[in-house]
Amino acid sequence: MASKNTDDKPGASKPGAALKYRRVLLKISGEVLMGAQEFGLDPGTVARIAADVKAGCDLGAQVCLVIGGGNIFRGLSGAAAGIERASADYMGMLATVINALALQNALERAGVHTRVLSAIPMASICEPYIRRRAIRHMEKGRVVIFAAGTGNPFFTTDTAAALRASEMGCHALFKGTKVDGVYSADPTRDKSAERYDRLDYLEVLSRDLKVMDASAISLARENRIPILVFSIQEAGGFAKVLAGKGRATVISEKGLGHVRDR
Repeated sequence: MASKNTDDKPGASKPGAALKYRRVLLKISGEVLMGAQEFGLDPGTVARIAADVKAGCDLGAQVCLVIGGGNIFRGLSGAAAGIERASADYMGMLATVINALALQNALERAGVHTRVLSAIPMASICEPYIRRRAIRHMEKGRVVIFAAGTGNPFFTTDTAAALRASEMGCHALFKGTKVDGVYSADPTRDKSAERYDRLDYLEVLSRDLKVMDASAISLARENRIPILVFSIQEAGGFAKVLAGKGRATVISEKGLGHVRDR
């Protein structure tokens, strides 16, 4: 007589059952992909981030990503150099597609099924962004990378991250940075900068803390999506924070603004 699958029994533990955030969006800047280089993509760094994302998936989380394009081209910098702003922003969107394809390749080499969905249709190289299709990909366990920002100029990839997190019904938005949370000032320049454990959305806006742009913070607040700011430079950091064991600053409606000593 065939034995029953114990995973189907009521109360049986399943991957991800203990996770506080089951569906998350990870936002990283393009500069992170440079590694120690001054420009472009560092294959070793891209592979390490892919391994971090895989570790998060292995915990049972549904993961989607938004990646900036600053390692290749920044719209604001291009506009400052004399390029018309809308055109410069579109150039920056194309840079995010390059980064998305690079990370997709690294993830699939690591054995993670991945789809790139672009807000600007590019049928030859990736799928167009369709909300229901993206959700279905995630339900099937695929990592989804959203490319080309919102598809509109004058909006940052931070805003795109908050928008996609809202559309996907994500339980949290993870912001991977070079430091382990939100500080009162740049800790690499000001050694007296204080680190916050928790913050309220309005505290971030009123104190002008440079975490994400104001429109992204406001959109996350409106949709009650907590933002977790952590260091993407630490190998395995994403999975640790996802499991509730890592070091991060939590921005939410109930943030109390407590400061942890460095």
